[in-house]
Amino acid sequence: MNMIRNIALALLLSVVGLTASAQAHYTSKVAIGGKAGVTLSKMSFAPSTKQSFVVGETMGITVRYWEERHFGLIAELNLEQRGWKENFEGAPFSFERKLNYIQLPLLTHIFFGGRTVKGFFNLGPEVGYMISTSYSSNFDVHNIANIPDFPPNRETDQMILEPTNKFDYGISGGAGIEFTIKRKHLINLEARYYFGIGNIFPDERRDTFSASRGMSILVTLGYSYRLK
Repeated sequence: MNMIRNIALALLLSVVGLTASAQAHYTSKVAIGGKAGVTLSKMSFAPSTKQSFVVGETMGITVRYWEERHFGLIAELNLEQRGWKENFEGAPFSFERKLNYIQLPLLTHIFFGGRTVKGFFNLGPEVGYMISTSYSSNFDVHNIANIPDFPPNRETDQMILEPTNKFDYGISGGAGIEFTIKRKHLINLEARYYFGIGNIFPDERRDTFSASRGMSILVTLGYSYRLK
């Protein structure tokens, strides 16, 4: 975990250094805008549990700085729904947990293409804070032992425990396409993957889970206005 944090920090420092160097050679540009889309998310539990993706929403604001060539930086402030859905493999039970976050990604932006259509890659660290959580189920999660025909030999603590670790951090990476309209209006479509490093549940030796990390796929449509 420390190694991953060090890599993310080194990447960020490298990006800042390259940007400072590039300012002497190329004209800078800045754009501000917003985006919205859908998320598909689940958890990486250890020990593992049977689950499937849960659908959520995301929206936010973006600020982008870039040079004339193929390099830039993106900072975002997003609201994002994550969570997971238990997979009961055909049994008549359902459980779904939603985790709502404020997220702050800081991404390296690499782009290529012509004046009106460009492809791009985004990569960088992301931090977040859980602002709320809720769950829905068709059974009493606190009385599972007395539920007839409940699937045996499966972990159930993740349905009973409330997330206690609000702070989250991880790595985001994505790719997409952008259209430029009359030089000032930018419309982009992006698919992004997030892998969390922080755990939502306690992870001491006496606790059930040694890992409880979020992961999500985001598909968003964004609009930005070029300020300079």
